[in-house]
Amino acid sequence: MEVPDRPISFVPAEAGETISLGPALKLRVMEDGSNTGKHPTNKPGKRPSTQAKSPVDMRLSAVELIIPPRTAGPRPHWHEMHDETFLVTKGTVRFHIPGKPDVDASAGDYVVVPTRSPHTFSNSTDEEARFFNTFTPAFYINYFKILGEFAKEGGLTPEVNKKAMAYFATLPVPEP
Repeated sequence: MEVPDRPISFVPAEAGETISLGPALKLRVMEDGSNTGKHPTNKPGKRPSTQAKSPVDMRLSAVELIIPPRTAGPRPHWHEMHDETFLVTKGTVRFHIPGKPDVDASAGDYVVVPTRSPHTFSNSTDEEARFFNTFTPAFYINYFKILGEFAKEGGLTPEVNKKAMAYFATLPVPEP
């Protein structure tokens, strides 16, 4: 059996694309899906080239979100096509689940949000909060890239956010 020759992806602590989501929220992209998924099949007796880019199916993306003190997150919503996980790495993040008690997750706590699970989050404390967030499949990373572009162009209104959400099978919880 031949041992695969596929590189790992390493993102140093302060590296990764940074996306500003308005004046408060900052997002650091750690994996955009381009390093996950399919790999070239080996032909007998041939080693795959490490120079050629492997085809991918974008199975996983990951970001770090930095939430300043006393900052609200997005409006309550759910995702039709992707799951999310949240690992709180600093401070306390309040997860709001419409119709249920809030969940205060502190550093080290882990939250899984499956498809069709309404949710949002905020930082209601006086300290900065951070979480490591994954999306599977990875396509949802592009929602944040679009929001970052809208933020540069003049702001994130509720209408702009709702339009961006619709591109990624994400639906807002109706207002009561």
